[in-house]
Amino acid sequence: MAEPHTETRLELDADEASRLAHTFAPPSWLQELGRTSWFLVGFFVLVAGLAWLLGATATIVGPVIAAAIVATVTAPIVSGLHRHHVPRVAGAALVLLAVVVICVVIAMVVIGGITAQSAQISQHANEALDQLESWAKSAGVDQSGTSGAKKSLQADVPALISSLTTGIVDGIRGLTSLAFALSFAALSTFFLLKDGPSMRAWVDGHLGVPRPVGRTITSGVITSLRGYFRGVTIVAAFNGIVVSVGAVILGVPLAGTIGVVTFITAYVPFIGAFVAGAFAVMIALGAQGAPTAVIILVIVLLANGLLQNILQPFAMGSALDLNPLVVLVVTIGAGCLMGMIGLVLAAPLTSAVVHISRDLSQARGRAESADAAAEPTASAPLTA
Repeated sequence: MAEPHTETRLELDADEASRLAHTFAPPSWLQELGRTSWFLVGFFVLVAGLAWLLGATATIVGPVIAAAIVATVTAPIVSGLHRHHVPRVAGAALVLLAVVVICVVIAMVVIGGITAQSAQISQHANEALDQLESWAKSAGVDQSGTSGAKKSLQADVPALISSLTTGIVDGIRGLTSLAFALSFAALSTFFLLKDGPSMRAWVDGHLGVPRPVGRTITSGVITSLRGYFRGVTIVAAFNGIVVSVGAVILGVPLAGTIGVVTFITAYVPFIGAFVAGAFAVMIALGAQGAPTAVIILVIVLLANGLLQNILQPFAMGSALDLNPLVVLVVTIGAGCLMGMIGLVLAAPLTSAVVHISRDLSQARGRAESADAAAEPTASAPLTA
């Protein structure tokens, strides 16, 4: 008669169970990689959603962002007036009026100047194209190819001039209307200047972090935006003056227009300098020939290179504090995703993130050092 089968039950102690769990668990590097991958997926989904939201609400978001930039830069003036017993409402109104007057003057100079001189710009551009065609023929390029390229460029020149004169206006009109955008931006600027401190206090308390941390975050964003756009304005004015003075000395026509275009396009990192430099060289090549165009090119390179590197640390201080390659990558990437808003805000916001991370890391380090210094005192035995 066969013995009954007895089932043996596996028994593991706590140590063996722990080792078994680690045996079948994925390695730590794979777990970290998986979490990081999901974080990246969530981040890119968030960026895509933000880009879509900005595009869908551009009618309101565009003027509000412009107003926020203006209010951030000019808020110290309102605060200074308030310290001299000027009511904040009156100070905000005075600053807004000054900003409106400056913007109107700049718009009249840029749009009116380029429109009045559009015939000369087209003439000099065609002369530059003739010069480039002759150089290409001298280099042995096929005549049909050079003629086709010239005709294509000649067709693009009027479009370029039209974009210089009406591109901004048409872009705003494409949202709804120029009057609505400007009035909404002015209204937003006024309330941001008047109620800026109370709005910031509300944001500090609703970021989901301790209030001191929230204040550090908003302070980093404000400091970076204020320092960046103040510095860009100084550098843009410097570049415009240098290039226009060089054009006057060399006898290049439209020197004032060249200076204004250089100033306006300086607010877009790297890309603006390239556009302004190409515009100046094109006018110089068509009007004065190759030697003058080369000299203008050298002046543009000096203004945007060596001289700007000397001036920029004084103008911006630590407002940017980023490697130029990082600025180029984030500017182009943000521009592809979010258009002009991304082009303008990518560099200062990236700088703000770097500064905020550094400030929070330093604060955490100081707190940990204080805790480490307090522990031996707390654990020391009491002596009679």
